Amino acid sequence: MESTRTLTDKIFLILKGLGMGAANKVPGVSGGVVAFVAGFYEEFIYSLKKINGKAFKLFINGRFKSFFNYINGRFLSLLFSGMIISYFSISKVLDYLIKHYELYVWSIFFGMIIGSIYYINKDFREWNYKTYCSLVIGIIVGLSISFFNPAKENDNLLFVFFCGIISVSGMTLPGFSGSFILILLGNYVLLLVDSVNALYDTFYEVLGGNFTFIDNAERIRMLKVLAMFTLGSITGLVTFSHLLSYILKHYKSITISAIIGFIIGSLGVVWPWKKTAYKMTIDGHFILDSTGEKIIENYSRFMPKLNTETYYAIAFIMLGIAIVLALEWYGEKTRKTYE
Repeated sequence: MESTRTLTDKIFLILKGLGMGAANKVPGVSGGVVAFVAGFYEEFIYSLKKINGKAFKLFINGRFKSFFNYINGRFLSLLFSGMIISYFSISKVLDYLIKHYELYVWSIFFGMIIGSIYYINKDFREWNYKTYCSLVIGIIVGLSISFFNPAKENDNLLFVFFCGIISVSGMTLPGFSGSFILILLGNYVLLLVDSVNALYDTFYEVLGGNFTFIDNAERIRMLKVLAMFTLGSITGLVTFSHLLSYILKHYKSITISAIIGFIIGSLGVVWPWKKTAYKMTIDGHFILDSTGEKIIENYSRFMPKLNTETYYAIAFIMLGIAIVLALEWYGEKTRKTYE
């Protein structure tokens, strides 16, 4: 596979990683959709599946090159490089855009999901009572998730490990938003804002020769939380990849129809016209995170009025659809090259 990849393909793979990383951080958007539409979802799952007992034996025996080739390491390293870069850069830009242009950001993602539904469905021909049932179940599950009430923040390390396992569902299962699930579990701010800021501050201080963070109990706590979350995420990635690889192999049509249902259901989460509900104390004061931002609790949705802002939002929805169609075109071109 790697021998057929050009330099341009490798650059695009990093960009796809950027897209997955950014999508994974936005509540309601699934990084798995990016992988599915961009044409590398099955290779992604297949590569993760190769992280198994044989791979660990190769690594332990010092056969690092064989280990790297066995797990499709070039593909995974380029993809995850993009995700890591996104985590500390593009995701920051997205945070800013959501804060100042929330309606238009949600509109683009809404359009991208509509485009994703079209893309996945257009070549799917195996509709029967089983696939229709799995479609309906997927829609119901996707919609139900968007109306759950969030739990309270919990920094217990075992629970954080569990959050890590669950949060990567958005990477491996298109239509499931890992970041939105973290909101429901009450740990979105803790795990995707506070702990990341703690790591960023620590890197900045260490590069400047400052190691005083060792005596900072709160900083150490946040770094432990991030480490446990990362370990849970890795565990979840490997576990889900094996499970999904088996399901795709034996129940591909049912799985794809369920994925279409999940994605349709996720439209309820990313509906552009909504008001953000923030966590508040009993006496009516907003609860803030460590950066002074109000903590999101959930969203209330409404139908838009026809005005200039709505027309702009519709234009951004069309832009989102166009982005997916462009990704589809590139994905088809890539697949034909490999064939």
